[in-house]
Amino acid sequence: MDDTQTTALYARVSSQRQADELTIASQVAALKKRIDEDGLRIAEEACFLDEGYSGAMLVRPALERVRDLAWAGGLDRLYVHSPDRLARKYAYQVVLLEEFQKHDVEVVFMNHDPRQHASAEGDLLLQMQGVVAEYERAKILERTRRGRRYAARQGKVSVLGHAPYGYRYVSKQEGDGEARWDVVLPEASLVKEMFTWVGVEGLSLGEVSLRLEQRQIPSPTGKPRWDRATVRGILLNPGYTGTAKYGKTRFLPRKPGRRPKRGQPEIPRRPKVATATLPAEQESIPVPPLIDRDLFDAVAQQFEENRRRHREQRKGTEFLLGGLLVCHRCGSAYCGRRLPRKGSPMRYVYYRCIGTDKYRFGGEAICTNKSLNGERLETSVWSDVCALLREPARLKREFERRLTRTPADELATSQWKDSIAGLKRRMGRLIDAYENGWLDKDDFEPRIRRVKERLAREEQAVAEHERDRSSQEELRLLIGHFEAFAERITGSLADADFATKRKLLRLLIHRIEVDEDEIRIAYKVQPHPFVHGPARRGHFLQDCLRFRYSPYSHTVLTI
Repeated sequence: MDDTQTTALYARVSSQRQADELTIASQVAALKKRIDEDGLRIAEEACFLDEGYSGAMLVRPALERVRDLAWAGGLDRLYVHSPDRLARKYAYQVVLLEEFQKHDVEVVFMNHDPRQHASAEGDLLLQMQGVVAEYERAKILERTRRGRRYAARQGKVSVLGHAPYGYRYVSKQEGDGEARWDVVLPEASLVKEMFTWVGVEGLSLGEVSLRLEQRQIPSPTGKPRWDRATVRGILLNPGYTGTAKYGKTRFLPRKPGRRPKRGQPEIPRRPKVATATLPAEQESIPVPPLIDRDLFDAVAQQFEENRRRHREQRKGTEFLLGGLLVCHRCGSAYCGRRLPRKGSPMRYVYYRCIGTDKYRFGGEAICTNKSLNGERLETSVWSDVCALLREPARLKREFERRLTRTPADELATSQWKDSIAGLKRRMGRLIDAYENGWLDKDDFEPRIRRVKERLAREEQAVAEHERDRSSQEELRLLIGHFEAFAERITGSLADADFATKRKLLRLLIHRIEVDEDEIRIAYKVQPHPFVHGPARRGHFLQDCLRFRYSPYSHTVLTI
């Protein structure tokens, strides 16, 4: 046997059921037999197995370890049962095979002779296998959805797969060939009480959660405290009235989110998200009822009444700096909170980073930034805004500086427009060449994609430039009346109410970044560098107002 080559194998099954049925073991046995026939040896730690991972996903634990091993140069040959075990999408297969080829790793498939892989016919066969695997997966999903929809129309409970709180799901094997929901009496009694608390007594979700916690009843997942979302999901589930719904959600591709900050790892997210469907797209399945329809409708009406009262009572932002504070460490928002003061009817206000909430992030906080004394923070920020408004000449100079357009700006705008026109002409020529047969598809697609990407960048730059110009026109209109406005507003700053302060802060401040030992106020109209702030000891550094707070008292102290 050859001991000079480092060999590994990769096997995958899509579902946990396949893993339980040991179908992955048959793959491993076949691969080990092939390795032995080729005169090679393989260690147990070189067997990389992904059990219960879909081939439509590129990020899989065992596959990631194989790729890391190949990148480190510790792998010479990789055995895989078939191309669809490596990936179900043809594009992913191409990415992985090119990556392994780049690192000099030979990939051997059971149904593909490596001696033929170097030929054009071998490459074509491998590509066709990848395309067929992707087509097969799409057909499997289509047949599965159609079969489940048909079973749901026949009233079969097996398509639901599980039962909500208050029931126990009985599978086909346990139920003599017919799946069903069996009522769990203690849980069913509690569900009836929850509906009565909201539909008859008019309790809110928070009060229901508190009452359940006081009675020391664990949640469906065993937690001592019931989440409001869990209670709401139970109270809105029509299955408790005797009619379960199939197809209430549909998985759609996730919209692209914001890029992570530089130097921070990207948090993996599921590629698809569940979206609610219309009632006409749902199928009704009869199940044992726990409550009557009138009580269910009463709960829905109470929810609507609670939402209406909440909108009427909510008069706007409760905290002066709400929506302006951002944590510099984790990027989360700082939210305001109130605590009762000892011996006083007034409440203590403070701001805290929501990244320190463990329940939001699976029981572990992502940030350790400290809380801030709300009264001193609001006073300091408001004092700085007042100082900025009391110097209208400085703001007027800043406005005029922004309105000054250099010849370079005009030249850049003209160049952008000429470039966009040229790109559109180029795109038209490429389309004509493809329609006339002068370009094949493989050559046309990458070229037209590059042109479209560049055209999108140029049009975005022009759009941003036009927005800047519109903002400059707004500033031009403000210059003539700004001094009068500042004179009028500064006379009433001392007596400004909460709404006026809030409006001015939102008008002038872009954001307030909270760091571990300083706070920066970023104005929408930046003051010039090294302008003295309102405090006795303190300066601006460009558009940043800096504070430092004591590590012991959590109070805000100006530098």
